Amino acid sequence: MQSTSHPKDALPYSKPKNITHGGPPKEQVVAPKVPSSLNARNDGGDQKEIRSKSAAGDEMERPCQLEFGSYCIWSMEHKETMKDSIVKRLKDQLFVARAYYPSIAKLQGQEKLSRELKQNIQEHERMLSEAILDADLPSFVGKKIQKMDHTIAIAKSCAVDCNNVDKKLRQILDLTEDEAHFHMKQSSFLYHLGVQTMPRSLHCLSMRLTVEYFKTSLQDIEQLHAQKLNNPSFRHYVLFSRNVLAASVTINSAVMNAEKSGQMIFHLVTDGQNFYAMKHWFARNSYKEATVRVLNFDNLKLINVYNLGPRQLSPSEEFRVSIRDIAQSSPMQMRTEYISVFGHSHFLVPEIFKSLKKVIVLDDDVVVQQDLSSLWNLDLEGKVNGAVQFCGIRLGQLKTYMRGYNYNGNSCAWMSGLNIIDLERWRDRNITGNYLGLLQKFQNGSEASWRASALPISLLAFQELIYALDDTWVQSRLGHDYGVSADAIKNAAALHYNGNMKPWLELGIPKYKSYWKKFLTKEERFMDECNVNP
Repeated sequence: MQSTSHPKDALPYSKPKNITHGGPPKEQVVAPKVPSSLNARNDGGDQKEIRSKSAAGDEMERPCQLEFGSYCIWSMEHKETMKDSIVKRLKDQLFVARAYYPSIAKLQGQEKLSRELKQNIQEHERMLSEAILDADLPSFVGKKIQKMDHTIAIAKSCAVDCNNVDKKLRQILDLTEDEAHFHMKQSSFLYHLGVQTMPRSLHCLSMRLTVEYFKTSLQDIEQLHAQKLNNPSFRHYVLFSRNVLAASVTINSAVMNAEKSGQMIFHLVTDGQNFYAMKHWFARNSYKEATVRVLNFDNLKLINVYNLGPRQLSPSEEFRVSIRDIAQSSPMQMRTEYISVFGHSHFLVPEIFKSLKKVIVLDDDVVVQQDLSSLWNLDLEGKVNGAVQFCGIRLGQLKTYMRGYNYNGNSCAWMSGLNIIDLERWRDRNITGNYLGLLQKFQNGSEASWRASALPISLLAFQELIYALDDTWVQSRLGHDYGVSADAIKNAAALHYNGNMKPWLELGIPKYKSYWKKFLTKEERFMDECNVNP
């Protein structure tokens, strides 16, 4: 099979990427060849892009998702049939009239017909330039249609070279297809801009919280619960996030569904830009008996990895992966899968939390629906990372990206979102050291290669060290798949909105938003002032 991977629809024109890492505004491209005998299960997953060179094919024949990412899914769901039959009739007449006009203009003795045809074409163009709907058309449009029908009928009765008419029709068709493709690219860009740009209301919320932090003095929760923060006897949860609203929903959902919230310690790692907003939010809002600690990644003193590790916060990365069997001649046979994996910052967890033995790692686009207590008693059987596997992608299908490293080609990929991590085993196996070695070989210094390297590095670093959680622990695909059933959502312990269409965005999938909004903080003054209403 061939595979192409893109960072979650990245802004090139990327975090839902064809290696898919998320779509036009935020995307990268890579391309592996894998044996056609490898049959991957067609499951969901998101987004940087991985694209196969030989799978590119003719530009106009490329599968939509390979070129435009998750915009294609959104556009198909919002596609509207053309109901304005009169406008359509005008366009059809214009198409035919333009095809006949060059041939009629060359005929001797048909100067009058040529003038009439040209005049009708200009009148149709003028009406269509001012009207999109039937209701926008002038009252005399019916007479113009009859006049054009009559003129076209006369043109068709003339002795013209059919080859010339056919050639002109093909030229007009090509131009029309080019125009449609241009508008597709334009719409795709605007879509990706919409899903990858922080909404103004959320930016306002972050700024208001930051300003308020320096204006008021709330009690420091961390000092109040200092004895708990590094105590391994408590249940520790780790999140990496720049989004205060998303992080609060994830934490609130986990707490509200927990039987013993007093045992829960949340370590929220953010960057310097969002640190004070996060601090003030979680000082203002309580979550039953749980403790929330906010850490500034930029200020962490990670001596062992200072010169090699990531210098900036890197939450989970999402990829869109396009795969096709090399036996298939058409790129239209390609299928697209979506997957999320650890970002670079995740590999520093044992260094950040040196005294902890086990943690649960949550992504900020996850909603918890059930008590997670049983995960803490799970025997990982010597493995490091308890994760839901994703067999829609197997390592053998990503051969090109593995740079010659040894791996089991039949091994399934795995998903971030909800992971139980044995930090003692992690340290014994020196996962962070292996990660740093892989990082030096997979990235070339650019941010694009740095982000794209998250996929192969995550898969290789945890090779043979993944404990497969039952699929019912996490229902993913809620950020890109409109077809997830209500029963599947109801039965899942956690919901993962992986993909570009996050629930806090206007472009989020409407029918899944209620599960997220259920845990959204209500009656928060700054949310009202900033008009935050996802």
